[in-house]
Amino acid sequence: METIQHLASDYPWTETLFWLVTLTLAALFVNFVVKVALVRLLNRLIAGITALNGPDVVKSGVIARLANTAPTLVISSWIMAVPGLPLTISTVIRNVANAVTILFVAMAIAAALNLAETIWRRRHGGSGKSVKGFVQIAVIAVYIVAVILMIAAVLDRSPVILLSGIGALSAVLILVFQDTLLSLVASLQISSTGIVRVGDWLEMPSMQADGEVVDLALYNVTVRNWDMTYATFPIRKLVTDPFRNWRGMTESGGRRIKRSLLVDQGSIRFLGEDELRRLHTLRRLTPYFDSKHKELEAWNAELGEAAKVAGNRRRLTNIGSFRAYVEAYLKAHPRIRQDMTLLVRHLAPDQNGLPVEIYCFTATTAWGDYEAIQADIFDHLIAIMPEFGLSVLQSPSGGDIRALAGPIEAAMSQAMEDAAQRQAPKATQPV
Repeated sequence: METIQHLASDYPWTETLFWLVTLTLAALFVNFVVKVALVRLLNRLIAGITALNGPDVVKSGVIARLANTAPTLVISSWIMAVPGLPLTISTVIRNVANAVTILFVAMAIAAALNLAETIWRRRHGGSGKSVKGFVQIAVIAVYIVAVILMIAAVLDRSPVILLSGIGALSAVLILVFQDTLLSLVASLQISSTGIVRVGDWLEMPSMQADGEVVDLALYNVTVRNWDMTYATFPIRKLVTDPFRNWRGMTESGGRRIKRSLLVDQGSIRFLGEDELRRLHTLRRLTPYFDSKHKELEAWNAELGEAAKVAGNRRRLTNIGSFRAYVEAYLKAHPRIRQDMTLLVRHLAPDQNGLPVEIYCFTATTAWGDYEAIQADIFDHLIAIMPEFGLSVLQSPSGGDIRALAGPIEAAMSQAMEDAAQRQAPKATQPV
């Protein structure tokens, strides 16, 4: 004992080194006990509590991050008691230990926030709402506060002084973090209004996005396109650029059909008596013809002698009868919504013919079923148009051109033969 005291009196730094080593070993021992014994025990206990989502709590690492503060707390609490250690060095070590403690606490809070977001998504993911943006904002706020407190701890100054200095640099910070701030505002707006949710069908041509929203984060939106590619773009684009959200169509339960048949205007005419009798036998047109027959008879009877002129009389046209047939066909279709808009109308005619537009809604929003219903409707309408004396207008195909080329070539050949015969010298008559 006297030797140790004599050594400490002759070499004072040995006592300081001894207590530093002791403090370090104590910190390591506390770290070992906390992590090996306490953390493992707590993880096993919590993992068995289903009501608290125990397995998720263990995977999040909240407890492990809090356990990291044990050795730093030991060092910061006892470093000032080490004899012979200069005050400046003791203060620096204590401040750094406090800063590291603050960092571990911030990491634990961030892990707890992410854990809360995971539990919320698992329980409420079917609603389509996402709180990921709010959680990321909260995590950023936690780390910003942690950085301020860490700097204050290292400098041994009040955080209020640092905040006043940051206020002077606010303009520079806004300029540097402009994109982050815009994304923050956009994320808050999108999340609060619910204009876009996870699971929505989003169509945004400017970002080459056309598919299902799979992730709404603080900075980015991820869309899985229908060709199984992914499109990722900044969330602020949802505020600045136009896009289409098909959620309303999905929620309504009906998907719109808006397509036209191009009718050859040269095939439009009045119906003759034989055609009227034949079309009257169509079950869907019988009520229409009965009603129109009474209406036209009453109208034409008022004309008197002028009714003898065909141009003065009201008569049914094949295009009007076809339009009535299409409307009756759609109203009787079991896969067409009758409680939503249903129209059959003429659009402005042009060089492509007279467009007859069908505007209605299917009773399903499934893509495959929708396309099948639409195809069946137009298959039937195109096939029945000749019954009304109507034809679909389309550009001449190669077969049409070849069919016209045959008579033209024959006529040209005949004309050339006639010309050759006229130009041939007449034979000399015998005397």
